[in-house]
Amino acid sequence: MTNPTRLKIDFVSDVSCPWCAIGLKSLEQALERVGDDIRADLHFQPFELNPKMQPEGQDITEHLAEKYGATPEQSERNREAIRARGEAVGFEFRMDKRGRIYNTFDAHRLLHWAELEGPARQAALKHALLRAYFTEGENPGSHEVLLRVAGEVGLDAARAKQILDSGEFAEETRQRERFYLDQGIHSVPAVIVNDRYLIQGGQPVEVFEDALRKVAQAASTTPAA
Repeated sequence: MTNPTRLKIDFVSDVSCPWCAIGLKSLEQALERVGDDIRADLHFQPFELNPKMQPEGQDITEHLAEKYGATPEQSERNREAIRARGEAVGFEFRMDKRGRIYNTFDAHRLLHWAELEGPARQAALKHALLRAYFTEGENPGSHEVLLRVAGEVGLDAARAKQILDSGEFAEETRQRERFYLDQGIHSVPAVIVNDRYLIQGGQPVEVFEDALRKVAQAASTTPAA
């Protein structure tokens, strides 16, 4: 049996981005399909769709009209398309529960900390935050929600509170955000493999699978430096 090819994957995303939830599920299913051929080191990187969003948030329909010029009818069609794509990959969007867009900076600070606690903890927190917002309609900027979710995935709630009550990891999070903006990432999800290959958007499982196999093949045939 040959050794699996190891790939570093940076998943640049926001917890208030529906296509990021879809893209993550698709990527994870693609990784299941490639099985023992590829081992991925997955890192969640911060991106804020609305960095200037006020703490109380904004009505979604109003926000989409202001930002994209979308009519209520267009917004409704888009939400239905997102719901259907989510269902196809096993993610439940409850559009009836999600009526507002919120600030997500503190969620990204917690995700930064969670990565230091271990990749599995960070992944668990990411999934839980996506569910809290898109399935349960909760505010991912609320410290109460963030503390509860952190505790539910096995992170130290007291330490999480200490982080949220301070500015800890704020500068590190902003540095990472600036790094990806400077690299030309202006929409998410952006999936960067081995610091070199970019897969943009909430692609179908097959697209991710094909890309991962091609990158792994290139990596396995490239001579070591």
